[in-house]
Amino acid sequence: MKRKLLIALTILFIQQGNAQQKDTTNFVIKEKKLSYKHFIIPVALISSGLILKDLKANDNLQGDIRRILGTDFHTKIDNYLQFEPILQIYGGRYLGLKPKHDFLHQTINIAISNAIMGGIVQTMKHTFKEERPDGSDQLSFPSGHTATAFTNASLLFYEYKEANIWYASSGFLFAATTGFLRIANNKHYTSDVLAGAGIGTAIGLAVSYWSPFKSVTLGKNKTHALIYPQIGENYGIGLLIKN
Repeated sequence: MKRKLLIALTILFIQQGNAQQKDTTNFVIKEKKLSYKHFIIPVALISSGLILKDLKANDNLQGDIRRILGTDFHTKIDNYLQFEPILQIYGGRYLGLKPKHDFLHQTINIAISNAIMGGIVQTMKHTFKEERPDGSDQLSFPSGHTATAFTNASLLFYEYKEANIWYASSGFLFAATTGFLRIANNKHYTSDVLAGAGIGTAIGLAVSYWSPFKSVTLGKNKTHALIYPQIGENYGIGLLIKN
């Protein structure tokens, strides 16, 4: 009797697992409508950052990471990695992948999402006035680099998820690495990175589904629009439109 029951339960678990896998696939690749379920992860990340920032565990995590990598660890790679998903958004079509939007509307989505993200992040930085781990200023919370990286990684994901899920997801690897390096460089706490990741993911997701100005065209001639990273004393993005 026990053996029959075990077999029955095993079959049931397999069927449920297959059903869940199918549902997950449909959610990731085929879901067209935006719902509150899409924002569960971003809200969880932002909430975790808000809760963690006032806990002793935040300082402990910072100390542990710095001890592992060395207190003199420093790299500027994170200044570049935050923009990698933008290059992937434009470059995917040259790898034979079909994007959801043309150059112009990819650029519009990138510009709008990064503008919204920048406004929210800067407002929060000047509201919370959290001191950075290295004491350089009081603009630690949330992480702007991380928010930028996850905003563009989310745009990349929804631009190519139906063409190639692995390529579409790869931007999150660069985004996560950017966040980790901000901690390793002693510029941000884990709480800053979690909040930045949540903000960026939520904005990239919303703009991807909203896709503002989707009917806009610039004249009868073919128009190329391009967002490009600006890296120097200040970091940001530039816009180039060419007829």
